[in-house]
Amino acid sequence: MEMHQVRYFLAVARTLNFTRAAEECNVAQPSLTRAVRQLEEELGGDLFRRERPHAQLTELGQRMLPLLRQCYDSALGARSLASAMKSGEVSTLRIALSDTIDVALVMPHLLELHGHYPSMDIKLLRGAAPQVAEHLKSGQAELAIAASLGDTWDRLDNWPLFTERFELITNSDHRLAARDTITFLELGAERMLMRRHCEHFEPLANLLRSQELDIDRAHEVSSECDLAAFIESGVGISFAPRSASTMSSFARAAVHGFDLKRTVFLYGVAGRQRTPVANMMLKMLRAADWSPYAN
Repeated sequence: MEMHQVRYFLAVARTLNFTRAAEECNVAQPSLTRAVRQLEEELGGDLFRRERPHAQLTELGQRMLPLLRQCYDSALGARSLASAMKSGEVSTLRIALSDTIDVALVMPHLLELHGHYPSMDIKLLRGAAPQVAEHLKSGQAELAIAASLGDTWDRLDNWPLFTERFELITNSDHRLAARDTITFLELGAERMLMRRHCEHFEPLANLLRSQELDIDRAHEVSSECDLAAFIESGVGISFAPRSASTMSSFARAAVHGFDLKRTVFLYGVAGRQRTPVANMMLKMLRAADWSPYAN
């Protein structure tokens, strides 16, 4: 079944006249008649009763009319969508963020991009570092933002966005909340909260152990929201990246001698063609001012 056959059938069904249908479709009447006949052969019966000068739909034609109209409309819609996507009018931005990256970092850029592409869809994927790398490998994501993904795949392109330090986070009622600088000795009596989902979990744990802090008794959480809930409840204190906006309502302090930092990267796949929206997002993120987070 060809789409031009369906188009000719719908024209005849609308005009009930082969001659007028051929004029509407800008085709010679013998060509239109032949195409409709071929469609009838495929469907196994007459679609029209030829009663000159008019044509009438048969029972088969009446039953086929809504189905073929839907088929034709869907084909037109698919063609229109494909054309719009090719021109960049409609597209989907597929971006992955590691579990430790705050979506607030990219939200201004997403809003700006949406202004350029009002029909854009956004697919935001989450995961730990290995999952983020897999999202890129499989093509589920075109871009990703994370700390180091390690040597997981040699086709990963990366662009450093900023390097930030980790800060001590407590709730506003904590005894250390008003302190600008704290020593490791003062942390000895505190129950730590460890971010199991963080790419720097092991380096942080090793650093704290080196300062004789009892990390084996630390609480462990697997999301930034859970961490915020624990801190808010006064269950413990934690170290978190400076850019974590979920921690913005809490007290922050520097610990003397503590120097753990991370670099946040923008990732893509080398040699893989990107959609117009992904290309624009890449350019926006690379050109952005990340200095409020860098230190």
